[in-house]
Amino acid sequence: MTEHANPGQTNINDKVDRRSFLKASTTAGAGMLISQMLGRVYADQILPQAPQSKPNGDQLNVALLGAGAQGQVLMDACLRIPNIRFKAVCDIWAEHNLTRVSRILKAYKQDVNSYTDYTDMLAAENDLDAILIATPDFWHAEHTIASLNAGLHVYCEKEMSNTLEGARRMVAAARQTGKLLQIGHQRRSNPRYLHCYEKLIKEAHVPGRITTMYGQWNRSKAACEDLGYPEKAAIPAATLNKYGFESMQQFCNWRWYKGLGGGPIVDLGSHQIDIFRWFLGDKSPRSVMASGGTDYWKGRQWYDNVIAVYEFETPSGIARATYQTITTNSNGGYYETFMGDEGTILISESAGRSGIFKEGWVPAEKWDQWVKKGYLLAPVEKEEKKQTGAVLDVRETIAPPSYALPVKFNDPYHKPHLQNFFDAICGKASLNCPAEDAYATAVTVLKVNDAIAADSKLMFNPEDFKV
Repeated sequence: MTEHANPGQTNINDKVDRRSFLKASTTAGAGMLISQMLGRVYADQILPQAPQSKPNGDQLNVALLGAGAQGQVLMDACLRIPNIRFKAVCDIWAEHNLTRVSRILKAYKQDVNSYTDYTDMLAAENDLDAILIATPDFWHAEHTIASLNAGLHVYCEKEMSNTLEGARRMVAAARQTGKLLQIGHQRRSNPRYLHCYEKLIKEAHVPGRITTMYGQWNRSKAACEDLGYPEKAAIPAATLNKYGFESMQQFCNWRWYKGLGGGPIVDLGSHQIDIFRWFLGDKSPRSVMASGGTDYWKGRQWYDNVIAVYEFETPSGIARATYQTITTNSNGGYYETFMGDEGTILISESAGRSGIFKEGWVPAEKWDQWVKKGYLLAPVEKEEKKQTGAVLDVRETIAPPSYALPVKFNDPYHKPHLQNFFDAICGKASLNCPAEDAYATAVTVLKVNDAIAADSKLMFNPEDFKV
């Protein structure tokens, strides 16, 4: 979890992580508990840190569509960005999400209009600049297209859509309206990832020729239990049916249902598979094969564990990427590794997990120039360990020294990506994840579930990535 930007003060994400927040807030009888917990966190920790207005007085009026756990993560990040003013919130769970979010925003002196139907909100609100969409994946296309056509710039959470047809329509709508569409692959705005890509890969070529990539997101069983809900606050069946849900169980756990989400490989893996493409210069793979199944969680429609292997064709030759996501064990957490013939970059959005490793045969002098330029922090010399009497195998390689990244990042994970979106609206930046890039990632990710179902290696056509 992230540290707060101000030392000595606590970020809400430090006290209530996303999964714990979801689990607590949707468990029967927990409504009062979570409200009290949020009240303490916001009143004691966040309100004193509310950002001040920019000197030029520019203000962007925004709406939040989808006020569940992820929507509140985006809201929390926005409340730390100057000149962002919430005007409206929409969510079909009026008795739970809308009430809570409205109360939080009121604490920031941001009184918002509340809606349960997004069409009513788009019709009634006439002074919005942008909208943040954090609804289930199967609604992304419809919500995004309607918002773009209403004249709004759109920040839409990933996955861009649960179907490629929906994703294509989103790209087309952005082009036709001329409005900005940023997709929430937030690592593309993370300063640590940007440093690795711009300085260590593009300029310094620290890894040498990248041949192998590995990524994982391992979650514990406890973090993947079905989410419950307070019975007294349940959404009426007619409302659930109107918006595509068969039950509250399905509403709370939509990621596991076909036609609504895409399972862990889409919900989690798309973040990291997007980084594979990005760090290779936005190259798209030529093939994928995958194995997965519903081996542990009975009654779920999507695979609870997945291992995928991609082949990427680069100017220097083939690079292979292996990605794993499991929902029964948290060992190692989540990270990505890029291995080349001269070095390795290990990086994670999670604080404290990173390292740059030089291959032993590479002269230290070659990396000294990057240390002098501030791209790397040199390894700290450690006191030599005492001889244990153990004899190394002749094939064994001595562990390489670990260089460190000089970039510190203590903000909420989504804040830089949202800031990039708002800066682009104001003409101060270009989007870090425009619709076309996110579409190529959606093609890459959604094919994994197809490969598992086909039980065979699937090839990509270059035309697949054009939109």
